Formats: sequence, C-alpha cells, structure tokens
Amino acid sequence: MEFSAPTIAQVLATWSIEPITMLLVLLAGALYGWGVVRVRARHPRRPWPLARAASFYGGLVVIVVALQSAIAVYDDAFFWIHMIQHLMLIMIAPVLLILGRPLILSLHATRNPWHTRIKRVLRSRVVTALTCPLVAVPAYAGIVVFTHLTSFNTLSIQNPAVDAAEEVAYLVVGYLYLLSGFGDEPIRWRLSRPIKMVIILFSMPIDTFTGVALMMTTAPPWPAYADNYPGWGPDLLTDVHWGGAIMWVGGDAIMMVFIIIAAIPWVRDIGGSGGRIGWVEEARRQNVVRYQQATTGGGDTPLSRRLDDDDAALDAYNAWLARMAERDASRASGRDG
Repeated sequence: MEFSAPTIAQVLATWSIEPITMLLVLLAGALYGWGVVRVRARHPRRPWPLARAASFYGGLVVIVVALQSAIAVYDDAFFWIHMIQHLMLIMIAPVLLILGRPLILSLHATRNPWHTRIKRVLRSRVVTALTCPLVAVPAYAGIVVFTHLTSFNTLSIQNPAVDAAEEVAYLVVGYLYLLSGFGDEPIRWRLSRPIKMVIILFSMPIDTFTGVALMMTTAPPWPAYADNYPGWGPDLLTDVHWGGAIMWVGGDAIMMVFIIIAAIPWVRDIGGSGGRIGWVEEARRQNVVRYQQATTGGGDTPLSRRLDDDDAALDAYNAWLARMAERDASRASGRDG
C-alpha cells in the first residue's frame, strides 16, 4: 500500500517516544544539573561555566531528536535518513557532550569518598585502554566501514535490538574517538593541540571512502529496505546514493568545523605565549612544580597539567602559597626585630 509524502508539519509532529531512552537522557541531565548546582554552592566565585552546561544539554537534545523524532521513525525506511541519524550520533552529539566536560564536573561536585572513587575509575586500566587513541581511532574506522559497507544494515533493519545496539555503539565510539580531539578531561591521555587536530583530520578519509563507495554502488545492497518502503521518496538505489553523498559531503563538512573549533584554543595559546598572560602563567606553573617537589618529591604526571581540573589540588596549592607567605612574613619580622 502506498502512502503520500508527509508535509513538513506532519514530519515535525512525528515522534516515537522510547521510555528507556528518555529515562536515560533525563537521568544524565539531572545528574549534570546537580553537579552544576553543587559547584555553584561550593564555589560561588567560580561557578560552572554556562557555555559548558549549554553544550552538554545541547548534546542530549541531539540524542533525543536522533532517536525519538521523525528521523527515528523513517530511518528504517530510507537509508539517507539513517545516515543523518548516524552523523548526529557519532559526531554531533559526542562533541557537544565532550565540550560540556562532565567528567571534570563530577570531580568538582563531589567530595570523598566519591571524589577519590571517580578519580580511581578515570585512571583505571580499562578507561585508559578505551580512551587510548590507538584504540579509539580504529574503533571509529571499523564501525563506520562495517555498518555501511557490509550486509550488517539488513540485520539492523530486521532486528530492533540490533538497531538499538548500533545506535548505542555509534554514540559510545564517537565519544571515545572525539574525546582524543576535544577532551580536556582528567584521563591519562594528554595530547598536544596539533596531535588532537591530526586525530580529528584522520576521520575524513574514512568518511570520504565510505561515502564514495556508497555513491558508486550499482545495485541496492540492502533489499530489506524494500519491505519498509513507504511508497514515496527516492527509489532504493537513489536512496543509497543520497546516503553516500551525506556521508561524504556532510561528514567531511562537520569534521572541518570540528577542526576549526579544535584549532581556536591552540591559536589563542600561541598568541598569548609572548604576552603578559603567557609569562604570568609560566611563573604560576613553575610555582606549582616547586609545590609538587616540596610535597610529593615530584611525579610522573606534572601537577601543573591537572591543577585547574582538580579542586583538591587547587585548594592544596593555595594553602601552600598561604603557608609560604606566612613564613616569609615571619622571617621579615624577625629581621626587623
């Protein structure tokens, strides 16, 4: 049976609410909001930046739109719509979540024992392995190629559980991969700005190869789409070609925007390195190194690299500065006497 194409108003009004998805999104939003309130209460002079909160909640909105709106309703009927959903879950949503810095927020908002437990998890071997670029980059390449250039899409269309697992995999792999390029989270991997940009740039050939391969397809690779064809829209082969074009042009365009975003802090660092802020920051870092040597005898991870991301370290450092000031004052009064 054929159906007429929906109007724009009908598309906007088409939603498929999944209770589990909505519950997880609301839970993530509530936990993040609790953290923001806690940080504001504990540090009224240094509240959590609104831009980070807006970014995180924007990522949650993208997830809801990708999985609950008309995009989710028609993704099993048209491959090009599935590709839009794919880009939202593996690129756009993860970057917005990462820029919200939820891991740093969790450290700022908690006290012991939870503060120590969270740090222990973030520094664990499992998290270290999963966030390693040598793991995340192949995982990204593998999931993009495997889910689009094999018969896996047929299984995804015919099995809702596999489709749900694919969507979760897109989101998780995208997060782990882009964490290398955008993350300033308190994990073990601390990469320079140029290396981060190279990692982001690496995905473009993967997206381009996959998109071009789909555009060059001469026969529909997934006949299962014919069973869900609504009777309007592009034919099966044109549908695949549109999806390939979205993957190639859309994916590369999004990555170019990401590269520009990642380059902005690097350019700022270079521009400020020769000015007053540059040498003041360098002096501060040297003092932090002195503090580390005086209190811990040094270490394999310089404290100056993670001071601003750890409330406990920051408080300890400020307390050390106060003790040094008191010592200098007492010495000066002794000389005067």
